[in-house]
Amino acid sequence: MDTLVRTENLIMTESPFNYADHLGPKSIHHFYEPATGLKAILVVDNVAAGPAIGGCRMAPDVTLDECFRLARAMTLKNASAGLPHGGAKSVIMANPEDEANKEQLIRAFAQMIGPIEDYIVGPDMGTNETAMGWIKDEIGRAVGLPPEIGGIPLDEIGATAFGVVIAAEVAQEFGGPKLEGARVAMQGFGAVGKHAARFFAQKGAVLVAAADIQGMVYDPDGLDVARLVEIKNRGGSVIEYEGGEKLDRDTIIAVDCDIWVPAARPDVIREDNEQVVKAKLIVQGANIGVTEGAERMLHDRGVICIPDFISNAGGVICGAVEYAGGTESQAFEVIEEKTRANVAEVLGRAARENILPREAAVKMAEERVAGAMRLGRWK
Repeated sequence: MDTLVRTENLIMTESPFNYADHLGPKSIHHFYEPATGLKAILVVDNVAAGPAIGGCRMAPDVTLDECFRLARAMTLKNASAGLPHGGAKSVIMANPEDEANKEQLIRAFAQMIGPIEDYIVGPDMGTNETAMGWIKDEIGRAVGLPPEIGGIPLDEIGATAFGVVIAAEVAQEFGGPKLEGARVAMQGFGAVGKHAARFFAQKGAVLVAAADIQGMVYDPDGLDVARLVEIKNRGGSVIEYEGGEKLDRDTIIAVDCDIWVPAARPDVIREDNEQVVKAKLIVQGANIGVTEGAERMLHDRGVICIPDFISNAGGVICGAVEYAGGTESQAFEVIEEKTRANVAEVLGRAARENILPREAAVKMAEERVAGAMRLGRWK
């Protein structure tokens, strides 16, 4: 058998069946390709509504547990958005900054997932439109493609970030801070964070803190979003910004602000640090940016925390519109329509039933997944 399409089971410290529940996962795949050194995992969680869409994340420290949690978030996200797609996620264990080997690893990964036809891959942390172009070249399917080959460049246009700001806007109707003059802290200033900062500024909000892997810049009087974006676009760090106070990246959790946006790695706000959060509203630009335990503790002290799979669905909605042959303008229209409706339903249901927003969101999403599963056989 061709080495590139061989699937090998890696030694795992826990049984994949520990993740099994009433929704999935449908399948878990471990991939290893000796010639390139590729090590990767794919979790296809649920395909009741249609082939699963989920991003491919590249980082040296990704795990099966992280991959499963992200795949489940995609199942709930796609169901909440009413998309004809299930949820999945893949991870490649590699340094995304290693440009010398990145294309080879991505193409080898594409060959591995080629036969798994119920998975449609999209970009995620550490991958981008170019990587999706490589995958499309190898196996003929991917979303988040470069515009040169018919794609809607969701990272370039800020599709996910647009939905995050719409979610914050809807939260105003449920006790959230008014966007005009609101102080925003952005944890992560990449594809999601920099665009979210731009969209918030258009609504009259003020960016007071921004962090990336190198550190944080803070100015209570406000940061120049355009200057920060320019620095990031040329490959720099937010700490290169002239002015403001430079601090350790993790101190952004305790910044005095009204709106806090996690837009990087998972589990940034946890039970052991949520008490330092000063924001009144948390809108998650990243998947699983806040642990469920921390969400409950934040809720108990009056902080609104919009669940990740509700607030950051803009990217996958854009991908689904692209996959169906839609345009960029149509993608923005659908993102706004679905995000407004879902945030209002989740926050309204949470208030009526006196439950957490996440509990309301999971109920809504699982009802939709269960409805799809009842129509299928063994889904």
